[in-house]
Amino acid sequence: MGTYHEQFQASLSDPNAYWLHQARHVDWISAPTRALDDSNPPMYRWYPDGTLNTAYNALDRHVIAGRADQPALIYHSAITGARKTWTYAELLDHVARLGGALQALGVEPGDRVVIYMPMIPEALMAMLACARIGAVHSVVFGGFAPAELATRIDDAQPKVIVSASCGLEGQRVIEYMPMLNRAIDRAEHKPERCLIVQREQAPAELVEGRDVDFADVMRPGAVEPAVAVEVMATDPLYILYTSGTTGKPKGIVRDNGGHAVALTVTMQEIYDVGPGEVMFTASDVGWVVGHSYIVYGPLLAGATTVLFEGKPVGTPDAGTFWRVVNEHGAKTMFTAPTAIRAIRKVDPDGNFIDEIGVPSLKNLFLAGERLDPDTYAWATEKVGVPVTDNWWQTETGWPIASNMRGLDPMPLKPGSPSVPAPGYDVQILDATSAQLPPNEDGAIAIKLPMPPGTLAGIWGDEQRYLSSYLTAYPGYYLTGDGGYLDEDGYVYVMGRTDDVINVAGHRLSTGSMESVLAGHPAVAECAVIGVHDSLKGQSPRGFVVLKEGITTSQEQVVKELVQAVRDDIGAVASLKQIDIVAALPKTRSGKILRKTMREIADGGQGNVPSTIEDPQVIEDLRGVLTRTM
Repeated sequence: MGTYHEQFQASLSDPNAYWLHQARHVDWISAPTRALDDSNPPMYRWYPDGTLNTAYNALDRHVIAGRADQPALIYHSAITGARKTWTYAELLDHVARLGGALQALGVEPGDRVVIYMPMIPEALMAMLACARIGAVHSVVFGGFAPAELATRIDDAQPKVIVSASCGLEGQRVIEYMPMLNRAIDRAEHKPERCLIVQREQAPAELVEGRDVDFADVMRPGAVEPAVAVEVMATDPLYILYTSGTTGKPKGIVRDNGGHAVALTVTMQEIYDVGPGEVMFTASDVGWVVGHSYIVYGPLLAGATTVLFEGKPVGTPDAGTFWRVVNEHGAKTMFTAPTAIRAIRKVDPDGNFIDEIGVPSLKNLFLAGERLDPDTYAWATEKVGVPVTDNWWQTETGWPIASNMRGLDPMPLKPGSPSVPAPGYDVQILDATSAQLPPNEDGAIAIKLPMPPGTLAGIWGDEQRYLSSYLTAYPGYYLTGDGGYLDEDGYVYVMGRTDDVINVAGHRLSTGSMESVLAGHPAVAECAVIGVHDSLKGQSPRGFVVLKEGITTSQEQVVKELVQAVRDDIGAVASLKQIDIVAALPKTRSGKILRKTMREIADGGQGNVPSTIEDPQVIEDLRGVLTRTM
C-alpha cells in the first residue's frame, strides 16, 4: 500500500491515476476507464463511465468469495437485552427479499424511499435493499418531530416510507406511528405506501390501504427476491439531511461509485479493519457516521458490524460500551467524544473498563465533536489503546483528517485529528483566499476537486450547493471550520468559524479556551461562547458540567478555571464569567449547540434545531444564558 506520505502525494499530484488505481477494491459491472470527470468545474464527478451495485459489493461478493457463513451483522440491544447475529448469506437473503418487497410496492430505480427507524436491524436492511434495487434512500432519525419529517418528505418525495411502530430511548417507549401520520398529513407530498415493522413494545394500528406489515412481506415465498440492479457510479445512493442556515435542511447527495471506493479504502487504510474483523460503531444510522461505519464501510470491507441500541450511560450503566467490545471481540470502536465524556463523568476512574476488560480492542476512534486533549488523555490512559481523533462532516462522508492506522501510523498529537487523508488538499486561508503559513489560524478549506465519496450536490438545488460551499473561496470547498496546520502538516480544528470571537480587536478561539477548561480535574464537559459586549465587541462566557463526586465548592472551581485561562491564554482572553450547569444542549450526534446558546445569550430566542437530543436542557439553560454578571 505504500506509506502515508507516498499515498498522499500521489493523490494530489495525479488524482485521476490515484483513484483509478484505488477503484480496484470494488467489483464493477462495467469498470471505469477514468476516475475524474473534470469537464464541468466546480461540479466534479468520479468514475463517470463505471457501473456497479453497492449492495452487491457489500453482500453478494463476500458470499461468492467463500464467506457466506461469516457473521456480517450483530444486533446488540442494551435496552431489551436482545442479541442476534446474521451471517453474510443470511443478511443477503433478508436484503434481497426486502428489495423484492419494495419492488412489489412499486419502487423503481431512482425512486426515493424514506427510512424513519430506530436502531434495529431492519433499518440497515432497508438501506441495503434500496441500494440493491437502485432506489435512493433517505434515512431520517427515528423520533424526529412531525414537522421536520414532513419537510424531508416534501423535499425527497418518497414513493414508500419504511418505519417502525416505536423506538426505545432508555426506559422510554417512543411511538412512531402518531408522528409519522401527522407528518404525512402535514406534507404536501404523500407516499404511496408505508412499510411498518411492528415492535412488541408498542404495536401500532396500521392505516388501511396505505400501510403494510413488514412481517407479512418478509415471510419466505411472499415476494420474489430482488437481484442487484446495475446503476451508474454517478447515480445517487442516498440523501442525508443536515441543518441549513436558512432553516430548510440540506439534502446531501452521495453517489454510488465514489462512495464504494472511498469507504472500502478507508476501512483498510484509516480504521485497519479487514474481512472477518469486528467493528463497533456506537452511532445511529440517522447520521453520516452510521451510514458510513455501521452499514456500508464494514460490509464493503467484508467485516462484521455491530448495530447497537442503547446509550453510553444508563443502559444500564457506564460499562455498556465495554461489554459490547468484550462480548463480540471488537477490534475497532468508533464513537463521539461526548460519549466518552459522559462515561468519564459517571466513571472517572475507569472502573468499568478494568472490571470488564477490552482485550480485543486495538483502536478507539472519536469524531463528531472536537476531541479536547484532556478527554484524549483520559481515554488513552483508561482504555489502553491508541485514541484517534478523526475530523469530517456529513458532506464529506468519510474523514478529512485522521491517523492512518492501517498504513504507517504517525505519532498522535493531543488536540489534532492528525493529517489530511489521501485526496484532501487541506489549506488554511485568510479573508483574501491567500494561503497562511504553519501555526496561523484561518479558515480551513479543501482545494478542489474533493475526493470520491464526498457530496455530489444538494438534492434538487444545485445553486444552493454552489453558494453554500464553493463560492466563498473560488476553487475551494468551504468547511466552515477554523484552525491551522502545524509545521508537520497536522490539522488543528479549533471550531466553527463563527466560534472565533473578537475581544477588543483580538481574534480568539473559543476552542482554545475550552481546552483549558477541560483540563481541570473537576470538569466533565464544557463550552465557551462569545456574547455581545458593548465595550469590547464580544466577551467569552464559559459553561461547565462537573464530574460526579466533586467535593470542591463550585465557587472555588470557577475561580481556578478563570485563573487557568488567564495563565494559559493571557489576560486578553478575559474569560471571567463561568457558570456551572447540569448539562449542555447537544444534537443527537453529540455536537454542542453553541450557536443556539449564543443567540439566547444575546437576547434572541435561539434557533433550536430539530436534531436536539433533549429540548428541556436548552429551556433549563435560558435563565442562566440571559443572566449577566
